[in-house]
Amino acid sequence: MSEPEDVRGQLEAVLMVVDEPVTVAQLAEATGADARQVADVLAALASDYDGLSGSPRRGFELRELAGGWRIYSRPAHAEVVERFIVEGQTARLTQAALETLAVVAYLQPVTRTRVAGIRGVNSDSVMRTLVSRGLVAEAGSDPHSGAVLYETTGYLLETLGVGSLQELPKLSDHLPGLSELAGMDQTELNT
Repeated sequence: MSEPEDVRGQLEAVLMVVDEPVTVAQLAEATGADARQVADVLAALASDYDGLSGSPRRGFELRELAGGWRIYSRPAHAEVVERFIVEGQTARLTQAALETLAVVAYLQPVTRTRVAGIRGVNSDSVMRTLVSRGLVAEAGSDPHSGAVLYETTGYLLETLGVGSLQELPKLSDHLPGLSELAGMDQTELNT
């Protein structure tokens, strides 16, 4: 059986990243702790966050809902949270922008024409949006066609929380049939 403080920290870490309630069984499996111990620690955490154990009441609470546990902001702070979300929310990228960004990230430097060929639609306006948001930048010109080449920026890496593009998952691992293409060189792919 794990030490209660270890389990407490592990549960808090997991609960901070879940976006839907998780069951005691799921949490026990994740932490390697006994389900009874997990249930006891969850109850203690909920009590602690509510200020019932002598500690100050937190701005968040641990609730058991829909058969699982999750951390929520307190309803008393709903106005502040709503204001932050509405006013502080940056615009999200569209599906087209995400697709274009993925093509640039995996094939850079790449031309707009190549991106459009892969996506099957004109990507000019999407590319301008990505450039204006600082996620993609011009990277010179293609020596054969003279077309502008694009690459991702350091800001994108920072936003994704990665140190380099090598940390992105390999496409061949996630798409059926691409594992055979991984070993082929560019001349073989163009034929």
